[in-house]
Amino acid sequence: MSGPRDIHAYLAEFEDIPGTRVYTASRARQGYWMNQFAMSLMQAENRERFKADERAYLDAWPLSEEQKQALLDRDYNRCLDLGGNIYFLAKLFSTDGLSFLQAVGTMTGMSPQDYQAMMVAGGRSPQGVRSIREKR
Repeated sequence: MSGPRDIHAYLAEFEDIPGTRVYTASRARQGYWMNQFAMSLMQAENRERFKADERAYLDAWPLSEEQKQALLDRDYNRCLDLGGNIYFLAKLFSTDGLSFLQAVGTMTGMSPQDYQAMMVAGGRSPQGVRSIREKR
């Protein structure tokens, strides 16, 4: 039997998975206001205010400049890195008129059609790089 595991070492292992961002408590804390912003888009009046002046709307939230820029750029991968949760961010791409499939397709560098075909065929192959650190 092994002793207690260092929780910080355990959580650091999640950062070694290529192309995957595990939504940890740390990410949740970091992205709290980004996700609250996204949830605000559930109200039509907030969507209209956001669409009228995105920067001004974001400036009203206690977001980092990096978070604001990722949202303005619609860089969803960067948003995830900065604590965004894909289910909250769905409110943003819905505001833009994108389906979940279209938005997630942009995160992979694939067309929505190619992304959909890949997922219907079973998803990405487990073969390939499995560790960023070990490059294997």
